[in-house]
Amino acid sequence: MQSVRAAERSDPASFPRFCNRIESTKEEKAAAFAAAFDYLFMSSNSKQTVGACFVGYVVQAAINNFLPLLFVTFQTEYGITLAQITLLVTLNFSVQLCVDLLSAFFVDRIGYRRAIVTAHAFAAAGFLLLAFLPDLLGFWGLLLCVVVYAIGGGLIEVLVSPIAEACPTKNKTRTMGLLHSFYCWGCVTVVGISTLYFSWFGAVGWRMLALLWAALPLGNLLAFTRVPLVPLGKEGERGMRPTQLLKERTMWLFFLIIFCAGACELAVGQWASAFAERGLGISKTAGDLAGPMLFAALMGISRILYGVFSEKIDLCAGMLAGGVLCLSGYLLIAFGETAVLGLCGVGLSGFAVGILWPATFSLAARRIEGGGTAMFALLALGGDLGCSAGPALAGLGASANGDSLAVGMLWASAFPILLLAALGVLALLLRKRK
Repeated sequence: MQSVRAAERSDPASFPRFCNRIESTKEEKAAAFAAAFDYLFMSSNSKQTVGACFVGYVVQAAINNFLPLLFVTFQTEYGITLAQITLLVTLNFSVQLCVDLLSAFFVDRIGYRRAIVTAHAFAAAGFLLLAFLPDLLGFWGLLLCVVVYAIGGGLIEVLVSPIAEACPTKNKTRTMGLLHSFYCWGCVTVVGISTLYFSWFGAVGWRMLALLWAALPLGNLLAFTRVPLVPLGKEGERGMRPTQLLKERTMWLFFLIIFCAGACELAVGQWASAFAERGLGISKTAGDLAGPMLFAALMGISRILYGVFSEKIDLCAGMLAGGVLCLSGYLLIAFGETAVLGLCGVGLSGFAVGILWPATFSLAARRIEGGGTAMFALLALGGDLGCSAGPALAGLGASANGDSLAVGMLWASAFPILLLAALGVLALLLRKRK
């Protein structure tokens, strides 16, 4: 009897018949649960793996966007200063930068499955700790929570792209575009759901919401223990070492391009709420929602369109078009006569930058054969550096000119200009190779 049931569990087609035959003993219930879990996750279909990667980027969005919604609440409950809040943001991205760099040296050694499961464990632990640790340690508790989930966020960013890239999908470029769009939809979802929660239960219930958000990485952790993972390179072949990659001139060019892509994205994204507040004449809270959600939604739409039509467009030409549109959005923000035009510039910039990040990953995977984990880690590092540099330059420009965000965007327009120059060089290199 046990051998018959084991055979039925191994055959997904016979699983319903198996469920009808089980007895109500604890052992049989445990066997049914294990069979159901295998039935859901053990298929060789790569769609399950890609789906888990999609959710991974939603987890990344929760890591980067949940805590900023509570900054005012933290000031009230824990009496922390604006400088301390700035430290929380800086620490989050700094830890992710360090993880990006270090992951190039250890991910291949421990394996992708262990690494991605560990990443989700850190992300879940950060949200769980957030529910009680700040009440025990105050600001230091917040810092510790940020460090824990930032480790998970950094690993997720490095791992999900190569995992999805390795899957035997028909169109890898389309998959990459859709994958990166889920970060945008994650931003919209996290901000939207959290705002609805606060409107119903009040900001004082944020601890329970942190526990609820912890369920997302925990669920995806279970998925990644079961979904099939495909090696990025050929069987028995290891990817290039970081030192080898740094000797590749093309790698430095891609590093510069994704640096500019991250800077172009966050220079506007971090200031989107201010433009929404001024342009629509709405409250600060509504501005915090409308601006970032408009930017993220248009960026997500752009990435979906890129994924759908990726077979019909030249990636380099599409990125050049995105750079031109991005520069146009920046100039519209800087020189628009009304704040409404500035808000339109925010939306145009969001749509323009959507293609830049995923297309850079796709082009690099094509042009640097055997780049492996180290290549994706270095690209993630370059992108995160740009995400820090973009808002910083825009803020410095605004601060030096009477807190004028329009002037700050004019300063930040250096990034799309540099991006266009780098893409021009890349286009020449690709043409020579052809």
